[in-house]
Amino acid sequence: MGKRQVPTRPDYIKWLLLAGVAALVVFGAAYVVWHYILPHSVNVDRYRYPVAGIDVSKHNGDIDFDEVRDDDYQFVFIKASEGKTYRDDAFDRNYSGAKAAGLKVGAYHFFRKNRTGREQADNLLGAVQGKQLDLPLVIDLEDDWGNGATVNRQTAIERVIDMIHILTDQGYQVMIYTNLDGYEKYYNNMLVDCDLWLCSFTSPDKLPHLPHCIQQISHEGSVVGVKGKVDLNVFRGSKREWSRYLDQVKQPN
Repeated sequence: MGKRQVPTRPDYIKWLLLAGVAALVVFGAAYVVWHYILPHSVNVDRYRYPVAGIDVSKHNGDIDFDEVRDDDYQFVFIKASEGKTYRDDAFDRNYSGAKAAGLKVGAYHFFRKNRTGREQADNLLGAVQGKQLDLPLVIDLEDDWGNGATVNRQTAIERVIDMIHILTDQGYQVMIYTNLDGYEKYYNNMLVDCDLWLCSFTSPDKLPHLPHCIQQISHEGSVVGVKGKVDLNVFRGSKREWSRYLDQVKQPN
């Protein structure tokens, strides 16, 4: 048997360079598909779905919530926290502005699967302490690059459930935000006791089999009072049903 051919150092460098180029090509193709080919919004009949809202974070800059209200938006979900320690710098400012404008306010937490439910519940509870919320606390549960990629599905679900239990023990009502993939992977059959806020760029009437009460319909919305693009959402019901929904949301004072 002959000796195994061992690549020389230049060979290793060449293959590493080729692998890097291939990774850049794949990343570039994914970026083009995501940003320029896949839809990021859908037009919804506001007569049929008259109650609409936005969701915001510090990335939306300074917001004039009076103008948002006057542009016929009724509610806002505001990013409060993420993972174990991160707090959104604009949360207090956005909360105060939205409440002063008379909008119905909720808060959301971006869930990091590599952190425990206890750690993340404590972070969110600290962020919203003393706030009077009109809408459920939201756990934003989705798969994105780098978000606990090595954490298996069962562990992630167990951590979410732990977080839910801690929040509900403190008297909060909880909602899950996710997309269609997350609905099948995490929500369906496991988290159905929580309200669902679904991201789907499809008209709500085309999703009658899904149980969501709020649908995110755009990442590219234009709203008076917000500079640049903003996420848009609609409540799946009439104004009367919205009023009944608000009445059944019970949050600590």
